[in-house]
Amino acid sequence: MSELSMKDIKFLPGVGPKRAELFKKELNICSYEDLLYYYPYKYIDRTHTYTIREINGTMPYIQLRGKIVCYEMQGDGHKRRLTATFSDGTGSIELVWFKGVKYIQDRYKTGVEYTLFGRPTLFGNRLNIAHPEIDPVDTDIDVNAGLQPYYTTTEKMRSHFLNSKAVQKIISALWKNIPRQLPETLPAAVIARAHVIYLSDALYHIHFPASPDLLRKAQFRLKFEELFYLQLNILRYTRQRMRRLGGFPFHTIGKYFNRFYNELLPFELTGAQKRVLKEIRADVGSGRQMNRLLQGDVGSGKTLVSLMAMLMAVDNGYQACMMAPTEILAQQHYETLRPLVEPLGLRIELLTGSTRKKERDAIHEGLVSGAVHIIIGTHALIEDTVVFNNLGFVVIDEQHRFGVEQRSRLWRKNDRPPHVLVMTATPIPRTLAMTVYGDLDVSVIDELPPGRKPVTTLHRFDNRRADLYAAIRRQIEQGRQIYIVYPLIQESEKMDLKNLEEGFEQIKEVFPEYTVCMVHGKMKPAEKEAEMQRFVSGEAHIMVATTVIEVGVNVPNATVMVIENAERFGLSQLHQLRGRVGRGAEQSYCILVTSHKLSDDTRKRIEIMTRTNDGFEISEADLQLRGPGDMEGTQQSGIAFDLRIANLAKDGQILQLARDIAGEVLDDDPDLAKNENYVLARRLQELFRKKVDFSLIS
Repeated sequence: MSELSMKDIKFLPGVGPKRAELFKKELNICSYEDLLYYYPYKYIDRTHTYTIREINGTMPYIQLRGKIVCYEMQGDGHKRRLTATFSDGTGSIELVWFKGVKYIQDRYKTGVEYTLFGRPTLFGNRLNIAHPEIDPVDTDIDVNAGLQPYYTTTEKMRSHFLNSKAVQKIISALWKNIPRQLPETLPAAVIARAHVIYLSDALYHIHFPASPDLLRKAQFRLKFEELFYLQLNILRYTRQRMRRLGGFPFHTIGKYFNRFYNELLPFELTGAQKRVLKEIRADVGSGRQMNRLLQGDVGSGKTLVSLMAMLMAVDNGYQACMMAPTEILAQQHYETLRPLVEPLGLRIELLTGSTRKKERDAIHEGLVSGAVHIIIGTHALIEDTVVFNNLGFVVIDEQHRFGVEQRSRLWRKNDRPPHVLVMTATPIPRTLAMTVYGDLDVSVIDELPPGRKPVTTLHRFDNRRADLYAAIRRQIEQGRQIYIVYPLIQESEKMDLKNLEEGFEQIKEVFPEYTVCMVHGKMKPAEKEAEMQRFVSGEAHIMVATTVIEVGVNVPNATVMVIENAERFGLSQLHQLRGRVGRGAEQSYCILVTSHKLSDDTRKRIEIMTRTNDGFEISEADLQLRGPGDMEGTQQSGIAFDLRIANLAKDGQILQLARDIAGEVLDDDPDLAKNENYVLARRLQELFRKKVDFSLIS
């Protein structure tokens, strides 16, 4: 295919320098290969030609064949329109155009046979088709054979007469200027194992499918190939890393771990926590570097598991660190872990951007000497001035909030990369985990500690505030605290802040006898921290906030989460916010407040949230509704989501097949050195030459 990647599309019939420039600027299409892999986004079945007497006003798009009998101008001013009578011998139908009148009359002549395509509607007991597609019967492209493809174009392209039909004609010209049999990009063994058609056939039928069956086969082949190379790349580098990078061997489960487990453990571990600890123990004792993703809902006990893993490191003479995305979360982890660690005689420190110079210097000195055993921090940990004596274990919390380069700087704090445990409370769908985090082993904590009650989620319309406020008052009278969250979206920041402030004033008016605090990300850090502490300490009964509290505030006494304008939040964000309550033994509630006007997608989100607390079910639904490119964390993952045809939300089975076959190929030939795998090694190089080897720094 490299030959086609070198050919400029400006030399294609129907393109030329000006159109080539448009293709490049608008769609980043420069070469024959780019155009060949520019797939249609939908197809309309044009295999059947109807007669006019067969059609009615309830049908979708239909195709007719006949002649324009006559034209007539009707109406005045902005209601002026061109109509034509179109007949096929079985009857007649009216065609209507509201613009481009002169062009239509000049281009389409009466008495000439045309193929017509459009949607019939009933207007005043008469059928008409507005702005139909019209083609001469002897057109260069046999658009009438099979399914008609539709290509995405931009407004600027369309203004230069480069619409979907024009793109289709150019692709037709492309096929006349390239060999019908293109070089194959998969070995024969993989083609046979996956039961896919050849590449040339797939590329032809994706653009010109003669039947739905041929289209399905083409789509399957191209989706499989995309996902196969993605998985082959991930698995190859992962296996190379495992061979290349020996990990620090933790041979001992010693006094710190054992004493903590036997004497200081705050509560009995769940079965899921025990299972994950066994998985971590097996990794760190294996002599290879651990690279593990730990998933679990808010409150499932990930932090405790990570502490016990860090104690394994300390027992073996290594230091451990935990990096969190915000100062609030780092402070919370520090305050949670310090009383658990200090009775063991270990030194634990907190390092953030707010740490004073005198304390910072002492911490730096303790890290270099090895006197600091465990350090909790923010981005401050990756600064060049932070030097460890012997860093052996790294925990990254809410890791999707860090860029790849930020995370990788931690791995370089020792001669060999330390063991890595990345944690997320945002459950990741299986297909996304296999792609974004395909090079990590995955552990899941899928049960909550004993005594935790599932949060009850309710949907309320915003015209029922009196009932809502009465319910809030009852909770406060029972000694509970309340969160009220407003959206703060970048595009409408000023308006959102105004709504937040108005909401704050309204809540103070409705609850004059209670203390109300307000927190948002635009406040100065010290001011924000002071307001947070008022709520954490119990001084404030109600916190009005933006999603700044999505991560990092742990108040077991808070039992109600009210989310205003819930229609403006995604599923993952709603689930994260809900996780702020239900952290104590009392029954907690999440109340989603919306207007009556809701889109279908919003109704689905609300219905899912009220039906289930299962983070994995929610994440799968979120992927279906939003697609992988919008999922939180994918932009920072290091995996480029420029899939042309595969859809991670819908193609899970193809992804699993691709991963299985990629694994089989590498089992037989880890370095792709065999002659039959030359095509794989070359294609991998073409596809991923611009990509960084992220599997080493996940």
